[in-house]
Formats: sequence, structure tokens, C-alpha cells
Amino acid sequence: MRLPLALRAAILVSVALLPAGAVAQAAPREPLATEKQAQQLPPELVEAIDRDLKLTPQQYLERAETAQRLGEYANALRTSDPHTFAGSWIGTDGHPMVAVTTTEAAEKVARDGYGTRIVAVSEQQLNGSLAEVNRWIASLPGELSSQVNSTSIDVLNNQIVLDVVNSPIGRALNLPTLLATLKVVLSPDRGGPVDRRPQGGDSYVTSAKPLEPSTTPEQIGVCSFGFNAVGGDGAAYNVSAGHCDPKQETPGVAEGSPVYLPDYADVTRSTRVGNFVHSEMGIESDGLDYSVIKLNQAGVDAGLNRPAVRGANGTTVTVSGTARPVVGAPICKSGQSSTFTCGIVLADSVDAPLEMGDGSVRLVRGFAGSTCTLSGDSGGAILTGTRALGVTSGSNASGAPDCTEANLVLALDGGTASIGIPIEQVLDRANATAGLDLRVRTEAQPS
Repeated sequence: MRLPLALRAAILVSVALLPAGAVAQAAPREPLATEKQAQQLPPELVEAIDRDLKLTPQQYLERAETAQRLGEYANALRTSDPHTFAGSWIGTDGHPMVAVTTTEAAEKVARDGYGTRIVAVSEQQLNGSLAEVNRWIASLPGELSSQVNSTSIDVLNNQIVLDVVNSPIGRALNLPTLLATLKVVLSPDRGGPVDRRPQGGDSYVTSAKPLEPSTTPEQIGVCSFGFNAVGGDGAAYNVSAGHCDPKQETPGVAEGSPVYLPDYADVTRSTRVGNFVHSEMGIESDGLDYSVIKLNQAGVDAGLNRPAVRGANGTTVTVSGTARPVVGAPICKSGQSSTFTCGIVLADSVDAPLEMGDGSVRLVRGFAGSTCTLSGDSGGAILTGTRALGVTSGSNASGAPDCTEANLVLALDGGTASIGIPIEQVLDRANATAGLDLRVRTEAQPS
């Protein structure tokens, strides 16, 4: 579901609340361009700077020089401390930024006068993962490898971008993505064992009525599984987004719409793994946007009774507990369109209008994050560390075909932003209204 572009700008004020070690502003610096230099630019260039960059000529010159100085500094850091350096960029406010993976490195960068951001994965690790991806592509038959347009590192989101042709073969390469043209993957520490069984973050499809050969694409909804849960009766459940339940968008649809694991060759032959038993959305439900899917035996047999969320390259994150949103906390979300993307909590409580597929608008309440979230990611799991934090509700990038384009288009509006629905509030509300006595499936992490 789509959020207004203004949301990101509205919640950026919360960044000021972050501790200096997490995001530090660059120290005051001397002017890098004089008014005289700016006046020497040709009128046609001045016009283009104003039209495309929304900058004055002097700002343009200063940022160009700042970028050169940042490049020299980043290259030195890349050489001296490759295990913590994670990239650099000029922020939309003109400040030079350096990403690192430790607090100590961030404090050094801040002392040197640059803005800092702490991220999960170093540039060295990302380069290693990108090389592995490229080796995998090179090993594919020509008819498959030709479907990959490009691979790259997205330094803004600390992740790898795989650009795949939107064709039947290309989409098959991009599993579990069903419809997206791009797959975005974060590869922390070169990943781990791959588990092909379905889990949180993977695709499901649903419709108001059971799928049959006459079902049209317009009658099928695509969302992402959230967190696997268990009820007081011992039954298996999954917690996802409320607007994924067909009854929330289509008047007259009864309770119990079916949920399927998609068959990518023929979606009408998909395996039914359960049905919606409860969902709420909007101000009448405290602004929450959530649904509860009761899993049948096929869902349990498929593996949807495990405390697992899909991570990078098919690897699995084991959920260790639940958490509440805290401003500045690192978060990573998994969803079927963009898979694993990470960011921070920008605001712990935000009310935002959510545009539904039928054009209506519902007001939802949740926490705001800076993760890139695409159409189809709805309902997917949001983690902080290995704890369950919430499920994805909406994004200002839901109309974008991929995160690369979303970052480019939304950069001058403050970047991507998404709304998550806090899992602890969801459980409290669902248990109070539906009496399910739900709890998220978790597994203790090794000490």
C-alpha cells in the first residue's frame, strides 16, 4: 500500500534525536566556492542546476568540491580500516557521510569532521558477496544469465542490488519474488545455510474466493508472510498485514479468504496453506493494520510453524523474541518484492493515510522506518536484531519497480520511508478482540 511522499520529510525531524554516535553531522567547514566563481558559470548550466538539482550555483560548486574531499578521505579509510568502512556519500543536505560498522570507527569519523552512519555490513563484505553473485551468474546457462541486467552495491541501503529482466525466465531467477523486476539482497557475513521452505518474508497469494482456472490476475492479491505464531489452542498461525485480507478492500467479502503458497508456473494451482481468521485496519482498531492467518496441515508441513524469517540470498534469521520500536534502533525487513532491506526507526509513532487498491484511504498508526519497501512487501516481517518488531504496512516507494529507482526518485524528498505495525501491539489487540492467545514463535539464540 502507498504512503504519501511527504511522510519521509515529516518524520526526518526525529533524526535529530539520534545519539551522536549513530548519526553525526559534519563539523563546520570553510566555504569551498566563492560568489565570484558561481557567477562565472554559463547561464545554461545555472538553469540546469536549478531545474534538476534545486541548488544555487554556489551550492553546486561546494558540493562538487566536498565530494572530491570525501572521496580522498574515504579511499584512505578504505585502505587503513577495510573491516569497518562501509561506503560514503553526500547527503541531500550537502553533508559528507561515511558509513562504518562499529561505534569506535564512527566516533573517529565524526572527530574528523564527517557525518557518520553505523550499518551492518562493511564494503569489503559487500564486495565479496557481490563477487559471489557474479560468479553464480557466470555459471548459469546463457539463456538464464542474459536475464540479469546488472548487479551493484547500493551504499545508501547497505545492500546488493540484482537487476533482473521482467520476463518469465527473469522472474523465475528472482524467486521468491513474484512480480518485481528487481531483487534487493543484503548479504551479512556471507550468509549461511539456505532453507528453501517457506517462512516469514516469503510470498503468499490470496483471493476472495478459492482459486480456479477462471480466476483472473485482478482477483489475486500478493503479500508477504509475517511472523509465524502459535495460539493458545496449539494451532499454527501467521501474523501479516490487515489490508492483505480481501475483506478489508472489497465490501461484502466474508471472513475466511484462502491463503496460498504460489505456484509460479500456474498460480491457479497454488497450494492452499490456510485462511484469514481475523483482520483489522484503520482508526477503529487503534490504527493498526494486521491480519491473522490460521495455517492448515499443508502449511505446517511446508514449514510455516518455525520461528524463521527469510534473510539474505535465501538464508534464514531465527526469531529470538519480540521488541518495541525505539527511535534510532536498526531494523531490517523482509518481503517478497525487495527481500531484505535495512534502515533505522525514524519515529516510534506515526499516523499516516494509507491508499488502498480501490482508491479509498485508511488512517493507520505505526512506527516509521527508512527501509526501502515495495509493492508486495506488505505483511512482511520487520526485525530489530533478531527480535520481531512489526509487520510492514505501507511505503512511499510502493509504486517503484525497484529500490534503486526508489532511491533515485525519492532522494530529494528525503529517501524511502515505510510504516511498520508494532508486533506487540498487534498481539495485544488480536488477543483482546479475537481471543486467540497468540504468541510469536521464538527460539533462544546460542550464548
